[in-house]
Amino acid sequence: MIPIASADGFSGWHALNDTIMGGRSQGDCAVGPAGLRFQGELVAEGGGFVSCRSPLFSPPLDLSGSEGLEIDLEGHGRRFKLAVGCADGVGGLTELIPGGLRWVAEFGTEASGFSQVRLPFASLRPSVRARPVGLPLRFDAGRVNRLQLLHSRFGDDGTPNAGFRPGAISFLLQAIRAYP
Repeated sequence: MIPIASADGFSGWHALNDTIMGGRSQGDCAVGPAGLRFQGELVAEGGGFVSCRSPLFSPPLDLSGSEGLEIDLEGHGRRFKLAVGCADGVGGLTELIPGGLRWVAEFGTEASGFSQVRLPFASLRPSVRARPVGLPLRFDAGRVNRLQLLHSRFGDDGTPNAGFRPGAISFLLQAIRAYP
């Protein structure tokens, strides 16, 4: 296992919500001994997402010897997306795409307690702003430069997220690591 962040090791992670595109959802991330806690209010109209996002990893994480990412999350039965950014993906062209190219996988959580979720890199789909990209692209686990955990009204395939619930939201990201 390669630890990426756990407990108070989420320093530098911050909230990124739909207000960047005119939405009205609000919330903040707080780092503590239990992990990264997000608390806020999710508004469906005008955007419909809240998230916690890592700082840019510089140098990028080399996870090429790993099969995927493992997440420990208290998510209260909601469905989330993990978005992974890669440095210089597609020959540097991803930086020219508004909103950037992200590699995304959707997953559910238990209604109570913690969920431990494994997301194989092979399950990640290329996406731009919650819309799948239909180009033949290949994920580069050797150049991971950002992680983001989102609760959105859209799933990883662009269709409505059946687990989306507007209103008060709280989740706790306890740990994220790469597994062999």
